[in-house]
Amino acid sequence: MADKKNKDWTIELFRWVSIIEGVSFLVLLFIAMPLKYIWDMPEYVRVTGMAHGVLFVAYVLGAVLMYEKLKWNLKGLAIVILCAVLPFGPFYADKKYIKQTE
Repeated sequence: MADKKNKDWTIELFRWVSIIEGVSFLVLLFIAMPLKYIWDMPEYVRVTGMAHGVLFVAYVLGAVLMYEKLKWNLKGLAIVILCAVLPFGPFYADKKYIKQTE
């Protein structure tokens, strides 16, 4: 019983990291980058880029942990990690690979 509770907690944590990472990527692409290159305001890219970088690393590490915990095949792991570099990708990964475990 405790293992199931722990499993649910780690999956839920990865889901939150996935969502926040996806939002940070969209903010970086569609808000911070235009501010930098159109209006010459690079400070937003520095702040958002750092946050997104930390979240990206957490997402990839979390995906590896979920690979072991949820017994994904290598193709599933590769798709989930690939989703981290695509706009809206983490939301697809959440719906297709993570939410199905509930």
